[in-house]
Order: sequence, then structure tokens, then C-alpha cells
Amino acid sequence: MDTPREVWSARSVFILAAIGSAVGLGNIWRFPFVAYENGAGAFVIPYLIALLTAGIPLLFLDYAIGHKFRGSPPLAFRRLSKWTETLGWWQVGICFVIAVYYAVIVAWAVRYTFFSIGQAWGDDPEGFLFSNFLQQEDGARVGFDLVPGVAIPLVLVWLATLAVLALGVQRGIGNSARIFVPLLVVLFLVLVIRSLFLDGAAAGLNAFFDPEWSLLLNPTVWIAAYGQIFFSLSIAFGIMITYASYLRIRTNLTGSGMVVAFSNSSFEILAGIGVFAALGYMASIASVPVDEVVSGGIGLAFIAFPQIISVMPGGSVFGALFFLCLVFAGFTSLISIVQVVISAVQDKLGITRIPAVLGVGGAMAACSIALFPTTTGVSVLDVVDKFVNNLGIVGVALITVISVAWLLRRTGELGDHLNAVSSFRANIVWQFCIVVATPIVLSAMLISEIRTLADEGYGGYPDSFILVLGWSVQAVLIAFAIILAVLPWRRGTDLGHPESTQFLAKEGHR
Repeated sequence: MDTPREVWSARSVFILAAIGSAVGLGNIWRFPFVAYENGAGAFVIPYLIALLTAGIPLLFLDYAIGHKFRGSPPLAFRRLSKWTETLGWWQVGICFVIAVYYAVIVAWAVRYTFFSIGQAWGDDPEGFLFSNFLQQEDGARVGFDLVPGVAIPLVLVWLATLAVLALGVQRGIGNSARIFVPLLVVLFLVLVIRSLFLDGAAAGLNAFFDPEWSLLLNPTVWIAAYGQIFFSLSIAFGIMITYASYLRIRTNLTGSGMVVAFSNSSFEILAGIGVFAALGYMASIASVPVDEVVSGGIGLAFIAFPQIISVMPGGSVFGALFFLCLVFAGFTSLISIVQVVISAVQDKLGITRIPAVLGVGGAMAACSIALFPTTTGVSVLDVVDKFVNNLGIVGVALITVISVAWLLRRTGELGDHLNAVSSFRANIVWQFCIVVATPIVLSAMLISEIRTLADEGYGGYPDSFILVLGWSVQAVLIAFAIILAVLPWRRGTDLGHPESTQFLAKEGHR
């Protein structure tokens, strides 16, 4: 007989946890650069259209599946239809891979929080990052020479993550979200306000918001907008299915989704304002145009911002707050990613939380520590991240939508479940987005990315390196998903519809 599923103490806790998952490192270091490169102020138009036609509809779909079938992705999909369990395990595998490298970036941010106090990077932030701190070696290979300065904070990050998860859904994940998400917002607001008063901030904001309307005719800009929404909302790789499964039976699903979606997007725009105000200051100090100092990703966080910190008044405090924000944003996201894997193993094997956290979480931590705080870790991280995000997540999302909407034709049923207790109805527009618009966009994204990677490779890495860490890892994830779906569930697992779904189905037809 199934044991009672853990629940959030209140809808507000779920919303905070979902926001904590969605607001991650990419909101701070990816969105500003993507927006600037794809039309600046004009990018807001495709960005909002992508949010309304793909981001929110997919978020609603995840909520409906997780809440209706009340399980981790494999169990929820198994209850949806026996043959779709593989999709759940594919999402779990993606979360496993993301977690093992995402944790090391959080560890970098932890170290840089302290580096900022004394501005340890000196006059050469780039050289300090790659040569002194990461001790990156030339060439592309997989090595196991640990870098203690990275490995030690990584161990601490994993210990903190597993400690939170061991406390459970409410006492651990929920309470941590209630602390870290508001703290992140307050600290980031302080950073943004400080950035706006820097010399040159106006030039930076002009660069960020000045629209290039002609770029709206470029299809790649629209793909970039959908990609940004897709990756930043934590949709289609198991997180929101898992989190929604812990909601009480009567919960306003669509209202919660709207709050999460617009909170995430608001934070991204706020991040763009803060980042470009600071970049404008950097450009004014160097007497160069803003476009010469713009960067994204690791370069923005660990090279450009240390340069800004070194020359601005009160730079040490500003730097410590900036990297602390990265720590909080990354930590809450990491918790959600690891929880997907732990929840799936709990459901499949019927083990309790503490053994699952120690066993599964310990294995993830071991893989993370073995591969990424090494002299070759940056190259490994770069390739794995590129393929798992641009192929893995997009691929599983596309097949999930096709399976649910086209093959099983269950969108009407899931829409009824959403509408049974929600304030914002999932109507024919939602169904159109799921059945037509989203599959078209995801197909375009996936085909474009496969062609580019197949024809041009990635990052100048050798083909063999790309084959092993890129294509092969994705193939292994699919193979493992199929194998795990074939394995039997623990005896006594209810693989039918939970009683709560029957109750809500009746409510939805009244």
C-alpha cells in the first residue's frame, strides 16, 4: 500500500519553491546577454509572446500531470499511460546530469564571494579564473586531477543540499525557499539600485533597452526568445511535475503558475537592468562603447564583474553581494533538480527519504566531485551543458507534448483537471498552444540545433570529445530511461489514478 505523499504546508510555500527553482544562474548571466544580442528592447516582444504561447502553457501541463497523477515524473507518466514511463525516466536522467555540473558553478560563486572581499583576482580576472582558480589545462580530455580550491567548496555545497533534502519537502525544501528566495530578491534589489547610481549606467541601460526592430524579422531571434523562456522556467524536465505532486488536492494550479511565470520573467528583466547598468559603468571607465564590454555566461559573472568590482567605489561589498546572489539563486535551483531524482527513486523502490538522499544524493555528489573540480572540468562542463540543455531538454519536451497531445489525446482531460479548482481557466487557447504552437517551436529549435552541432561541432572541441560527452551522453540517458521503465515497481505501488484525481474529475464536470 502506498505511503501518504508529502505535501507543502501552503500554496505560498509551493510558489516560493517553484520561483526558487526557476530563478537560477541563467536569469542573471544568460538573459541580459541573450536579450542584448537579439534586438535589445525589441526582444521584449518575442520574449512575451514566447512566455504566453509556450512557457505558461507548458508550465500548466507540468502542473496538471504532477498534481493529477501525484508522483515523480516516472510514476506520474506511468499513471498517465504505461508506455510513457520512459519519458519520466528520461527527465530524471537529465536532472541527474544537470545537477552534477550545476553544483560546481554554485561552488565557484561561493569562492568568489570571499575572493571579492580582497579582490583576489588582481589586475587579471580572466587569468586568475582559468589559471589560478580553476587551474584549467590546455586541450580537451577527461581528467581526474582535483583542484582543491574548487573541490572543497563543492563538497560543502553538496552537504548543504543533501541536508536540506533530508529534512523533507516542507521542513527542508519549503523552509529553505521561504528564507533564500526573499533574501535573494532583497539583495538583488540592493545591487540594482547601486548599479543605477554608477557613472555610465544610463549608457548601459540605453544599450539594453534601445530596440533594433529589424531583428524581429530574423527567425533566430524568435528561437532565442522561446529558448530563453523554455530554459528559465524549469519546465519539461521533471521539476514542476515533482513539485506539483506535493500540492494539496484543492489548489489553484493556474493562478500559481501565473505568479511563478511572471515572477521569473520580472526577475530576468531586473537582472538585465542591474547587469547593463554595471556594464555601462565599466564602459565609461574604459572609455569604450558598451558593446565592447558585453558578455554572457561564465565570462559575465567571473570575468566582467570582477573587472567592475575592481574599479568601482565600494567594490568589495558590491562583489560579495553579487556572488552571494548567484549562490542563493543556484542553491535553490540545485535543490529542485536533485529532488526530482530522489523522488523518482523513492517512488520506484519504496524507500524512505533519508536512505534515498544518502544513496542517490551521495552518488550524484560523488560523480560531481570526481568530474568537475578538476583541471579538465571546465571543458567537460561546457560540452555536457550544451548538449543536455539544447538537445536533451528540448528533445524530451517535444516528445512529451507529442505523446500527451497527439498520441494519447489527453489535453482535454488535463485541462479539466486544471479548471476544477483553478481561477484562470485552461481553455481552447491553452490547448492550441500545447497541440500546435509549442510542438512547432520545439521542432524548429531541435532541428536547428542538431544541424548546427552536426555541421559545425561546438566550441572548437575535437569531434571525439564532442562524441563522447555530447552525443553519447544523450544516447545513454535515453537507453537508461528505457531500461528503468522496464524494471518492475515495488510491490503494492498504485499505478492507477489516485483517489484525488477521481474526486477532481467529478468536480470539473459539475
